[in-house]
Amino acid sequence: MAATQKDKPYDLDSDPGQLNEKGPIDADVGQFAEVGVVKDGLKVHPQPTADPLDPLNWSTLKKHTILAIVMYLYFMFTYITTTTVPSFPKLQDQLGISYAQVNWTVAIPALGLALGPLFWSSLADIYGRRIIFLTGTLMAFVATIGAAVANDYGGYMAARFFQGFGVSPGATVGMAVVSDLFFDYERGQKLGLWVLAIDTGLLAGPIVGGFMDLVSAEWVQWLTAILFGLLLVLEVVFMSETLYPRNYMLARMPLEHSEGTDIEKVGSSKDDPARVELKRTTKLSIVSLQPIPGMRHPKLWDSVLRFVLTFKYPVVVIGVLIYCFAWYWWILSIITMIPAAYVQYTAQIQGLLFLGLLLGTLFSEIFMSGRLSDYIVAKLAKRNNGVRQPEMRLWLAYPAALLSAIGLIIWGVSIDKSYHWIVGQIAFFLFAAGIQMGNTVITSYIVDSYPLQSMSVITFYSVFLNLSAFANPFFIAPWEARSGFTWTFAAQGIVTFFASVPVFVVLHCWGGSLRAMTGQPGWMNPEYDSV
Repeated sequence: MAATQKDKPYDLDSDPGQLNEKGPIDADVGQFAEVGVVKDGLKVHPQPTADPLDPLNWSTLKKHTILAIVMYLYFMFTYITTTTVPSFPKLQDQLGISYAQVNWTVAIPALGLALGPLFWSSLADIYGRRIIFLTGTLMAFVATIGAAVANDYGGYMAARFFQGFGVSPGATVGMAVVSDLFFDYERGQKLGLWVLAIDTGLLAGPIVGGFMDLVSAEWVQWLTAILFGLLLVLEVVFMSETLYPRNYMLARMPLEHSEGTDIEKVGSSKDDPARVELKRTTKLSIVSLQPIPGMRHPKLWDSVLRFVLTFKYPVVVIGVLIYCFAWYWWILSIITMIPAAYVQYTAQIQGLLFLGLLLGTLFSEIFMSGRLSDYIVAKLAKRNNGVRQPEMRLWLAYPAALLSAIGLIIWGVSIDKSYHWIVGQIAFFLFAAGIQMGNTVITSYIVDSYPLQSMSVITFYSVFLNLSAFANPFFIAPWEARSGFTWTFAAQGIVTFFASVPVFVVLHCWGGSLRAMTGQPGWMNPEYDSV
């Protein structure tokens, strides 16, 4: 049943290029015209309610505890793919496979990571975030035990696929939790931390795996199973449901304020949650198999349908595809080729060589990613009459692409020329700093472009990000064998800069016009769509 206009503070009107939140929206910039609760003169999104059960109104400690759990799962998202890399030689011997085949053991969980969001996303919008986190983590836990005890290549690969499939909610559902908990003016920093988790997992995996390889290749997986078990306990104890019927509650428990009131001045204006009988967030049962009440739910297949329909929106398609296939996937080139590049070192030393990548990622997030992105957007918005534009996020893409390109080229040359290992570490630092910045830029940009469809655009992003990670290990070893490290990685650096930068320039100049041409999607996240 369609919602009444009274119940639809967030609504798609008859013009698909217009979006209302108690007022019209400028299709070019995606910002609401009527002023509600603001932060530093800029309207916040989502608009808060007076409900203490609203995740936006939870304590800072509770919010960041849940954020830490989301980051933990997203850390495991990539940790599982790379922690086995230092044990490649043992896996080759145990399973009787070639170096190319052992590379595929990294690709297969990436395939699970790519397909998983198409399965989990609609379920998370129907039954809530918490039950999907619990189910996915349990699946990954069981699959990891399977990988530890597998004694043949087929069984090992099957277990690796379900590891990836089980942990995949960390992408789309994890991002949805972040959006449930925090306002748009915090988005750059919080998504930066979320991205930090996936990038750190990718790089910390081989460091930990290198030392676990001292015990055995199986114990690389047993430790991973222990980490999943701990995560499952934390989810049961500390993770509350965050899917909230915002549209429904804005109509019934609005925050009392005058238009243009700063959010800091209304932070303590809370109502009695019992005034609305609808069960929500912390009042739901610990494990609920019923749809979250107070909102219109997607069909089970809608995540797949909306994934296909997202191809209609060029800023998402162009931004995601260029980042995934001209930039991000080269990180798998480095990770899977480190054992071949540093064959003279033990597995433990090879694991430590990932520290350059890890330090570059951490440095970038602290100094050059989320907070800096939010700062740039806030400054530019004030110059733009208080209007935020998604393209303001793109300024950091240019130095990020340059850093990654330089890092790739330097590393390839350093291997063929047998330079000191510290040269490779500097290259890794530069490359990883660029990857972290770029990942934060693209996720923030597409969510800012379509905030009411954030689940769908992040599903699109996650599928292609992991398809690129799946594809890379199949061609990188033969490419290096034919061309050598110098030309293989120099070519990757050239592609990163000279393919990515012109595309981001196009989005920077004409992204708003492209959004205006295609209008708003005909669906929205369920929290903004009441029954």
